[in-house]
Amino acid sequence: MPGPGFCGLSPLRVFPSVFVAAALLGLLPVLRSHGLQNTVTSKVSTMGLYIGPGDGDVTSAPPEVSHEVHPVTNHSGPFHGKPRKPFPVLGIDYTHVRTPFEISLWILLACLMKLGFHVIPTISNIVPESCLLIVVGLLVGGLIKGVGESPPVLESKIFFLFLLPPIILDAGYFLPLRPFTENLGTILIFAVVGTLWNAFFLGGLMYAVCMVGGPQINEIGLLENLLFGSIISAVDPVAVLAVFEEIHINELLHILVFGESLLNDAVTVVLYHLFEEFAGIDQVTLVDIVLGFLSFFVVSLGGVFVGVVYGIIAAFTSRFTSHIRVIEPLFVFLYSYMAYLSAELFHLSGIMALIASGVMMRPYVEANISHKSHTTIKYFLKMWSSISETLIFIFLGVSTVAGSHHWNWTFVISTLLFCLIARVLGVLGLTWFINKFRIVKLTPKDQFIIAYGGLRGAIAFSLGYLLDVRHFPMRELFLTAIITVIFFTVFVQGMTIRPLVDLLAVKKKQESKRSINEEIHTQFLDHLLTGIEDICGHYGHHHWKDKLNRFNKKYVKKCLIAGERSNEPQLIAFYHKMEMKQAIELVESGGVGKIPPAVSTVSMQNIHPKVPSERILPALSKDKEEEIRKILRNNLQKTRQRLKSYNRHTLVADPFEEAWNQMLLRRQKVRQLEQKINNYLTVPAHKLDSPTMSRARIGSDPLAYEPKPDSENLPIITIDPASPQSPESVDLVNEELKGKDSVLEEGEEDEQGLVMHPKEPSSPGTDDVFTPEPGDSPSAQRMLRCLSDPGPRPEPGEGEPFIPKGQ
Repeated sequence: MPGPGFCGLSPLRVFPSVFVAAALLGLLPVLRSHGLQNTVTSKVSTMGLYIGPGDGDVTSAPPEVSHEVHPVTNHSGPFHGKPRKPFPVLGIDYTHVRTPFEISLWILLACLMKLGFHVIPTISNIVPESCLLIVVGLLVGGLIKGVGESPPVLESKIFFLFLLPPIILDAGYFLPLRPFTENLGTILIFAVVGTLWNAFFLGGLMYAVCMVGGPQINEIGLLENLLFGSIISAVDPVAVLAVFEEIHINELLHILVFGESLLNDAVTVVLYHLFEEFAGIDQVTLVDIVLGFLSFFVVSLGGVFVGVVYGIIAAFTSRFTSHIRVIEPLFVFLYSYMAYLSAELFHLSGIMALIASGVMMRPYVEANISHKSHTTIKYFLKMWSSISETLIFIFLGVSTVAGSHHWNWTFVISTLLFCLIARVLGVLGLTWFINKFRIVKLTPKDQFIIAYGGLRGAIAFSLGYLLDVRHFPMRELFLTAIITVIFFTVFVQGMTIRPLVDLLAVKKKQESKRSINEEIHTQFLDHLLTGIEDICGHYGHHHWKDKLNRFNKKYVKKCLIAGERSNEPQLIAFYHKMEMKQAIELVESGGVGKIPPAVSTVSMQNIHPKVPSERILPALSKDKEEEIRKILRNNLQKTRQRLKSYNRHTLVADPFEEAWNQMLLRRQKVRQLEQKINNYLTVPAHKLDSPTMSRARIGSDPLAYEPKPDSENLPIITIDPASPQSPESVDLVNEELKGKDSVLEEGEEDEQGLVMHPKEPSSPGTDDVFTPEPGDSPSAQRMLRCLSDPGPRPEPGEGEPFIPKGQ
């Protein structure tokens, strides 16, 4: 018997190959069944998959099942028309189970493919799962076409009505609300302005290419190119989720790219319906353009309103499910799906409705339902979205093989090139504008990942498949270009983004959740920033978030949450619950029998049970930790409500504040005056000469300025020629006119000269600004005002002496 290494293959590598072979062989009876039924020919639409008996004809809507039964000639009796079975115990009726059988077979094939990729980690670490699923779709489509049958085609209506909602609901229900709201402005700019830029830039350039591209594409007009640009410009949430969750990118970049892919649906829907309607009319007026602009707000805000309404109804319904826990998850799924269908009914954004309903209902529904129902919702949504995503990528590959294509090198290559250029230019320009208002700037590495992560997917293909051939005769060319762009972004960008992230050392997502300590400090900082905003009078997002939380706790929770769970201190109840569980486990372990009747709490810690075990107290599970986080998050804000809120408009003014300000201003002016006087040597001189010119003349020729004959008793002012502007030579603050009996007149001032007196130090404890001095006479104040004027500014070259130093 051969060993485990038979033929050089390990069992783990043979196992998925057997699964794949079994799944493909299981399709052969389905394919051959078309030739077994000769008397009945049917056209069945299953999961949006139309399998026709002809040469690959595809319809955009599922046709009804029609049966053509050959007439029976025998009419001898009422029951003689039905043929008699040769062996009545066992019969074969494949047409009766064909639709559910084929649906189950495709889902089974998708699950086996997904299982096989994760069994072989070497492949899934290099190639993304979405790429492998597309390859499987190509192989299955080629196999079906090879046996002479028409492969199924993914219809747009089935995609939008059944496959896309589970993926969006899973993303909206478990959306990280804190990073999403903190970066909502950046996400909206990328989603709205970026999508509009990509659509019009790509549509305009493609129109120019069609004008010079040749006779095959000359007939494509401007509206057709703008419609094509609006279809191909939107980032696909399915492709982004499939790729970004595998590379574990950091939370900021993930929420920016994923939030953009979710919110650009409104822009894409508006542009698609707008250009599709414009293509059917002869002339587009200004009123049509204005109405199209307003329709964006109607579509986006209308979808959000529909989702909020259904979310509130779902939360209110969950108040009354305490006795029937089995149907609790069903309400979440049904109300969310009804929100999506109601939005699509009025041509609103169904994706926005699903996101709004999931975000709105989650905190209230989780407070009402049981823990088991919460687990059911979580894993059922994950399973449903994973299956839908897998089927989308498989049938995208099958549709590539099954559909008819029209290839034009100029149009396809230009589309791919302009998509990349528009994405890069849009991200760079918008990031330059966004960084002016962001505290945490987007680095060049972040900009590269955002631009490189703009993946296209099945939404673009389905929108292109919905086009009417009567209004858009080049529909097959559009589909070929869209599939080319999807394959390039998913295969090339999806396969190379992981090594690029490692090469650029981009920060990755933390696998472990934040601890309770981090949660407490995060809530504390939120309340601290809210208080700072209240005191400063700045109404930022912390202020409005606090207002919303207080309104939620005061009114909304009382209406949507049943019982006392909306206002009871849940932290104490959870503490008692943990104590009870610990006591039960202690009794079961046998540790209570060893405890004496009178024992202290310190000695109880040294008691060990008889049963050997690693520890008595079990480790805190993730569910309990999450419950503690939720309790702290809901109850930490009660402290904020008991405190008095302060505002700059209600603070009491200090009556002495104005006097202190005036005193400080006067001190500042006096110090500035002293600094000016010490920096400039101002001596009364001829009116035509400035003080600078006078100092220059004294420094150049000191003998020409001798003392006057009648001033023998006056001190001589000596000026160093080497430094005529030195402030140590003369103290001008204490200069005053010499007079024995009275103050000299102005006419005699020039004859007597100036007398220098040293400045007396002020007594301790007195203010030199407000305390008057004996020398504060009117003449002295006039002299201070005169000396405080430095005179006109020196002209170029005026400050230099006539005779240079050293000569």
